[in-house]
Amino acid sequence: MPIHILNGFAYGGLLFLVAVGLVLLFGLRRVVNFAHGGLFMLGAYVGYSVAHVAGFWAGVACSVLALAAVGVLLDRFLFRPLAQEDPIATVLATFGLLMVIEDAARTIWGKGMLTLDPPASLSGVISIAESTYPTYRIGLIVLAIGVAVGLTLWLRFSRIGLYVRASSSDPLTTGMQGVNTERLSATVVAIGTGLAGLSGTVAAPLLTLSPTMGSSVLVESFIVVVIGGLSSFSGALIAAIAIGQLHSFGLVYIPWGASMLPFLLMVVVLIARPDGLSGASR
Repeated sequence: MPIHILNGFAYGGLLFLVAVGLVLLFGLRRVVNFAHGGLFMLGAYVGYSVAHVAGFWAGVACSVLALAAVGVLLDRFLFRPLAQEDPIATVLATFGLLMVIEDAARTIWGKGMLTLDPPASLSGVISIAESTYPTYRIGLIVLAIGVAVGLTLWLRFSRIGLYVRASSSDPLTTGMQGVNTERLSATVVAIGTGLAGLSGTVAAPLLTLSPTMGSSVLVESFIVVVIGGLSSFSGALIAAIAIGQLHSFGLVYIPWGASMLPFLLMVVVLIARPDGLSGASR
């Protein structure tokens, strides 16, 4: 039982790392980014390539920086020009971008399955309840907690975090107060896509790398965002943990229906709280 719970926290932590980037983008840009799964996959491949030359942690750092740079370009040349258009235009554009990223990955890295070993410092196991458990998964849980705490402190106690919260509520008034909302938006999008790169690389030792690896993670990440509330970090964290536990116990006790459990949870939550866990109930 403790092993199943830890597996749920590890998978939930990974989902949170992916979903929190979606929350950031929607909170400030009001963008539903269907390319996020492709950015997750791209981060995994960048981390894989760098890790084989300079080591795992260098791969993590390079994937975060590379995807953050991609985020700045996306904000400048995609999100900003489409900001005043119908939201469906951005949805279609990001879906098309996802196809482009997947094709680029096939061209550069091929269609075969690739694997990335965890760093030597986290490659062992620890003893828990008379069983062994991979140290790397414990590290993933700690990383997710660290990201959640770091983002919360940044948003609540930093000046930029104050600007982000203000711009999320009323970008026009925030801009009139002298805040450069376009630069702020680029920063937030860069953080969101950088987190996609981070999550892709840290997921690589647990998942097989392929050009389509982001699809299933993206679907469950959207479920996390919908359940938690479209602009809520705390809601996303709670939803990610819940889905992680459902995934872990579902694979053990009802493997034939485990994939449906997150969707059922989403239906139940939206019936009771249409705005998600962070919104008001009926």
